[in-house]
Amino acid sequence: MVISFSLIGCQPDGPASDEGRSYTSSYVDETRRSIKALSDDRIEGLLSGEGLGYALAAELNGYPGPRHVLDLGDSLGLTVEQRREIAGTFDAMQDAASAAGERLVRAEAKLDSLFAAKQASKRDVRAWVEEAARHEADVRYAHLSTHLETAELMTSDQISAYNRLRGYAGDGAHLHSSGHH
Repeated sequence: MVISFSLIGCQPDGPASDEGRSYTSSYVDETRRSIKALSDDRIEGLLSGEGLGYALAAELNGYPGPRHVLDLGDSLGLTVEQRREIAGTFDAMQDAASAAGERLVRAEAKLDSLFAAKQASKRDVRAWVEEAARHEADVRYAHLSTHLETAELMTSDQISAYNRLRGYAGDGAHLHSSGHH
């Protein structure tokens, strides 16, 4: 696998001296955030258990998301039992993701407050970064594991139809279901 990225914008440009260069940060608007590392939209999404892209590894590789499956239920021919089970899975995921999201937001707020109060030490920063990372992992796991559970509740034909309806038909969008048939 080849992963590439660009360093465009990382090289100095303009005159060799500081004169004539602009040093205004692209982050200047973010100084007004309540938690500098999180936008208000991201905080809201974390607290409400929204996906926020945490399940893309599953979604884009053929594992259906429960919310979208429920939305497409008629087109997928979901049974009453499937709808009930998938709705329960979705509700449990949202509860777990929003609880972990709340812990993540609190950890980020603590980290932010240490820097705001000029009391950040390497030891404390390490501890709160690890705390935030642990909770973010919990958020992501809640979303990813629910895609696995959802696929188990669907037939392979329903999964294929889901991927086709979502525009994913093709590479990596097919998998075998061990669930309802």
